[in-house]
Formats: sequence, C-alpha cells, structure tokens
Amino acid sequence: MAVRAVRGAVQLERDEAGHMDEQVGALLTAILERNQIVADDLISVWFTATPDLHSDFPAAAARGLGIVDVPLICAQELDITGAMPRVVRILAHVETYLSKAEISHVYLGATGALRKDIAQ
Repeated sequence: MAVRAVRGAVQLERDEAGHMDEQVGALLTAILERNQIVADDLISVWFTATPDLHSDFPAAAARGLGIVDVPLICAQELDITGAMPRVVRILAHVETYLSKAEISHVYLGATGALRKDIAQ
C-alpha cells in the first residue's frame, strides 16, 4: 500500500452554505468512489476556496458525510486576477493500492478546464 494524493475541484453557482455543503459533498464522494477509497483510507484532506466564498467552511461537508476522525483543514486560494470564481479545491492524502497513473483526479463541471492534464 502507498500514500497517494488525489486532487479535485468544483465551482459553486452561488455562495450559500447549503449549496457549498451539497457541491463539496458531491465532489468528495466522487473522489472516494472513483478511487475505491473508504473514509478509513484517508490520511488528511486540504480544502481551499477562492476568496469570494464566505458562507461556510468546505470541510464541513466532509464532517456531514461522516468523515469525523480525519484531519481536515481549509485555506484560501490566491486572489489571482482572471481566476475562475467560486471554486473549492480538494487535495486528499490517501492510502491505496492504486499507482499514481491509476489515480482518478475529479474536476466537476467547468473546473475540468483548470487541469485538463489530469482531470478525468
């Protein structure tokens, strides 16, 4: 078994706590499912949000999914002119038997344009 990093992102339609919880929960669920990961495989998860998101902590969505014994942290993305607005990104460190090439990075909706090289 190896330690791997899995990336993902989702763009919110609006800055509302319930919407953030729904969208970030969907992103995290997709990351887990596509990589055959269960909560016990998670080592830690970083969440970042663009500076225009203020309604809630993205990590709250993980807690809502029952991920309660994994270290989670939220941070703010750099405020870059022209960057895609209302985006939450995830960097999850996991234990897995998948090789680096087999990891499925999940970019939902318009965020697929952020990393065309690894988005699946």
